[in-house]
Amino acid sequence: MKTESNPVAGEPIQPAAAPRAVGTLSDPERWVELYGDYLFKYELMRLRDAARAEDAVQETFLAALKGGKTFAGRSAEKSWLVGILKNKICDHYRKASRETSFTDMEFYSDEEGDRFVPDGMFKDGWIHELGPQEWTSPGASLDSEVFWKTFHDCSNKLPKNVSAVFSLREVDGVESKEICALLNISENNLWVMLHRARMALRRCLETNWFAKQNAPG
Repeated sequence: MKTESNPVAGEPIQPAAAPRAVGTLSDPERWVELYGDYLFKYELMRLRDAARAEDAVQETFLAALKGGKTFAGRSAEKSWLVGILKNKICDHYRKASRETSFTDMEFYSDEEGDRFVPDGMFKDGWIHELGPQEWTSPGASLDSEVFWKTFHDCSNKLPKNVSAVFSLREVDGVESKEICALLNISENNLWVMLHRARMALRRCLETNWFAKQNAPG
């Protein structure tokens, strides 16, 4: 086969490697290098336990090796590995729900009760001074790495079980009924936990992000 010379080094230019055929995986020995950090951070955000996150990533790579023949190429290799990792997360929560209750009764206390009008014509409406602040251009914050760090810091302040429920529903898009079955909780408990999580995250983001963004220079 004819090769061309590198005009600078005078060395033969090797032909480019042929692209992988659809439905084939890359070299598994490179998975840690290519995806290890991403998968670990993905798992750590959900489990908030570095040792368990590392174990889950190793189990994901092992499962991928064993089930490599099932990879059909309909998604990117990274997405396929994330899908396996999500199953590991669900396995962890399923086991945890059998060992302890996922219901966090202390977090159920109505921390927002004093922010609403107790009676009269505007009963259950926000007390104006205590209601949610107006967020200026919230969509613009989604492109900020500092915003996402603030979001993750706020999420880490939630009780671990509540954070897990919020991540499953709002981040990973798991259906409510599936979460209830997975964690052995009622649908009412799920919605209360999600409501409390949203309110707590809103307060934290208002204090640690939006208030700072709206502060005069």
